Amino acid sequence: MANHKSALKRAGQNERRRLRNKAVQTRVKNVVKDVRLAVTEDAGNAGERLNAAKSVIDNAAKKGVLHKKTASRKISRLARQVNAQQA
Repeated sequence: MANHKSALKRAGQNERRRLRNKAVQTRVKNVVKDVRLAVTEDAGNAGERLNAAKSVIDNAAKKGVLHKKTASRKISRLARQVNAQQA
């Protein structure tokens, strides 16, 4: 464990950031799962869920939880699945 005052403060900051990032990452996983379920269940609202997922993924990238290119890749793959289902 950290001994210096600044190291203790840094450890606390890291823990708070870890929990915040974990919440964002969990939300990303859930919206991705929702889109994939909508595609497999042949639901008509897959496009709406894709738009919601795009917003969540972009926000995660903006906050630094996901890399910009990782977010772009996730959105692209989801869009490809939705378009293939609608075609």
